[in-house]
Amino acid sequence: MSAPRLLYTLALWLILPVLLLRLLWRARRQPAYLEHVAERFGFYRQRIEGPCLWIHAVSVGETRAAEPLIRALRARHPGYRILLTHMTPTGRETGAALFGDTVTQCYLPYDYPGAVARFFGHFQPRLGLLMETELWPNLVACAVARGLPLCLVNARLSERSARGYQRTGLLARDVLRGLYAVAAQTEADAQRLRALGAQHVTVAGNLKFEVEVPAEELARGAAWRASLGARPVILAASTREGEEAQLLEAWTAAPRGEVLLVIVPRHPQRFDEVAALIDRRGLRQQRRSQALQIGADTEVLLGDSLGEMYFYYAACDVALLGGSFQPHGAQNLIEPCALGRAVVLGPSTYNFAEAAAAAVAAGAALQVPDLARGVETALRLLDEPQRLAACGAAGRAFAMAHQGAAQRILGLLPENI
Repeated sequence: MSAPRLLYTLALWLILPVLLLRLLWRARRQPAYLEHVAERFGFYRQRIEGPCLWIHAVSVGETRAAEPLIRALRARHPGYRILLTHMTPTGRETGAALFGDTVTQCYLPYDYPGAVARFFGHFQPRLGLLMETELWPNLVACAVARGLPLCLVNARLSERSARGYQRTGLLARDVLRGLYAVAAQTEADAQRLRALGAQHVTVAGNLKFEVEVPAEELARGAAWRASLGARPVILAASTREGEEAQLLEAWTAAPRGEVLLVIVPRHPQRFDEVAALIDRRGLRQQRRSQALQIGADTEVLLGDSLGEMYFYYAACDVALLGGSFQPHGAQNLIEPCALGRAVVLGPSTYNFAEAAAAAVAAGAALQVPDLARGVETALRLLDEPQRLAACGAAGRAFAMAHQGAAQRILGLLPENI
């Protein structure tokens, strides 16, 4: 073991109590964090008969992005089982909703050498694909020692993250050089990864453009929207902490008429918190989990359901993109664009920097400095149906023009596994 990795591993052992306390803390809001704890240390009950291909998708966004890649891998290797690992319960729930029992799911263990060795020994994958920026020194070192081709796919690396990795020096370089291939989302991501020491880096595009809208979700959303008659719908999609309060302040101050506001928080453990914020503003609300029929006097619908983002996008006229109005780098803007919905972005888009800039340039999205302007812009779009339709059409064209990442990634992987 190299000196940098040894120091890293010792530090990891020292913070073990912190990791356990963090699980307990997160379980206060999301009890599922206390399920399958043994898996986080490399102990598994699931068995896979025959060869498998492993994909690691940390949470919801990475799991959804992995869907087209999983389809492509199944077509190319029909005799292989897919092993899908996560780090969060919501990622695991999303995987179950998308794939059911057609994949095997579990948690990836924490990056302790013994836990990682048990993971590889138990499942014995033939190929490993890490989604986006999952770089764990002991995991990569163990894969190299076992001769397992390990690839970083749909890779993105912001300037801020790159500076963090630079501070680790040789540790980051050794991790990146242990990868079989890197498929970066953009040329800027590729350059930052190469500067840190990554080899065999190719720009393959963003898998999130490979969106395949579930027809059932689209039909249900459209039917629900039709049930509202002429009443317009503005969706605040995947909102993060701090955004809902600002949104509701702007909403109560705006001349909004009969417009229905739908708020879908990014994290399910915050549903009750957001409901309380709506009540404090004196707005009449309903919950998606409690009612399908929207009362004529309802002003806000709280989207407290999981796995229904396509439903919500299909049901709205304009989408305010959560995570972009606080410094969280934005959520996925590609899904609403692909469905032909006008998108209003805030200033923070570093998770989708190139896609956001391209969407704005194409007329598929509008960028504003804050939520007050966001609400104002969304309401103004409702009053300009031709502009609204043009934004939607530009969004569809934008999404279609950037597809093909799954096949490009497939071309980088070893054929004989």
